[in-house]
Amino acid sequence: MSASLTLVIVMAVMYAAGVYVMLERSLTRVLIGFLLVGNATNLLIFIMSGRPGSSPIVTGTSVEDMVDPIPQVLMLTAIVINFGITALLLALIYRSWWLAQLGDEGDTLTDEHATESAGEADVTFLSSSDDDDAIAESLDEFERGDGATSDEDTIKTDAARRAGASAADREDQQ
Repeated sequence: MSASLTLVIVMAVMYAAGVYVMLERSLTRVLIGFLLVGNATNLLIFIMSGRPGSSPIVTGTSVEDMVDPIPQVLMLTAIVINFGITALLLALIYRSWWLAQLGDEGDTLTDEHATESAGEADVTFLSSSDDDDAIAESLDEFERGDGATSDEDTIKTDAARRAGASAADREDQQ
């Protein structure tokens, strides 16, 4: 099959328009240009794929009648890459729009603990470190075998403690 002159012209115009549009500073124009270049690349692969024929999966056909599957795979890969970069550019466009809407504030976050005194901050820090210490202690007990290994063991251990405590209370009362 000879390449169709119409397809070659369309492909060349898409490449030219895509590169021209990508040279602008606007991210939206870069996205449109990239889409044009990606579709022109798919057309180039299609034009260069060769003559039409039967599918390589169909049995009973001669090798001369089969079409080469590599250009089809390359087109699918180009489509996936084009989609991925389009998603990235859309995310960049949204992020730049969001930052433009914030104005002079920019991308800064307010400090939620700015109004706290040093003493309050120390109390908050100490309470979180106490939690970390309690977690580390319970993990150490579990590794040594001192701690309960399941909910049933916890219930049994609690019941034994209560029974021991009530027995000790009875002895104290006598």
